[in-house]
Amino acid sequence: MRICRYEYNDACSLGFYYDDTVVPIAAAAAQCREAIENADALQSATEPVALLPHGRLEQTAHAVHDWLQTHANERDALAMPVDMVRLLRPIEMPGKVLLLAGNYAAHVRESGEVAVERAETFPYVFMKPPTTFNDPNASVPIPRVSPDHIDYECELGVVIGKRCKHVAEANALDHVAGYLVVNDISDRCYRPTPNRKERKKDVFFDWLHGKWHDGFCPMGPCVASSRVIPDPQSLTLTQHINGVLRQNASTARMIFPVAAVIAFISQSMTLAPGDVIATGTPEGIGMPTGQYLRSGDTLDAAIENIGILHNVMTEAEAS
Repeated sequence: MRICRYEYNDACSLGFYYDDTVVPIAAAAAQCREAIENADALQSATEPVALLPHGRLEQTAHAVHDWLQTHANERDALAMPVDMVRLLRPIEMPGKVLLLAGNYAAHVRESGEVAVERAETFPYVFMKPPTTFNDPNASVPIPRVSPDHIDYECELGVVIGKRCKHVAEANALDHVAGYLVVNDISDRCYRPTPNRKERKKDVFFDWLHGKWHDGFCPMGPCVASSRVIPDPQSLTLTQHINGVLRQNASTARMIFPVAAVIAFISQSMTLAPGDVIATGTPEGIGMPTGQYLRSGDTLDAAIENIGILHNVMTEAEAS
């Protein structure tokens, strides 16, 4: 089961996502209300987390989804072509968006460093502010302050469904609601105040500030229930730029798997339903070859069993 948020006729709704079509959940619930107990409750749902594992309406949502699978004619009658709606990021305003740096060994090597054993290291975690959050199919503005070294990073995003603190790695996946695609857009050479006095921490903060430009965190196109992705370490991840394959890897190559990441983060902060964790990117980014993004470039970040997150780079608008 995959759930999306979308806008149609100026109204925001939840839908079952089928790549090329969207089935409005409220309409599907109305269609099978006599067959499924509590189906009417879905008509007032506004956030996917409520319909995913640990959500109060999960069982009802799955029952309606399963009903559609066995009633193809009714499902097809309700389906809307995805290009008729405006897809929105599945989690409208996550409480936290946490991201990992250097979590794939090959990506660490291509960045000029050497990956060391997991036992000798710990995850590098940073955050992105709400002004970076962006939607599927939306434009990503190239910042006027630093336009020449903009890069892409396709990442598996984890949506938390159950509050956790000090969770053990063995139990961490039990707190996941689902998975989505994140594209961690990055400014590789942001250098505020070029004539500044150099300080020893400048390199780190230049890197961090380069993550924070407006629109630099598209998420989507849907949330795939953790019930249909029992093993997040066996997914193929790709990214095409202008139709050309640039990234192609498996989530099996993470240095710190999803469960370890959740366990690590939960030692220092409480993870709450709707929080998103992006788990790092594999090799194939533009920086090593200087193939940076330009206005008009198309980005198609895809993860197996979730979908394709499409975006377009554009010039930043004047304020």
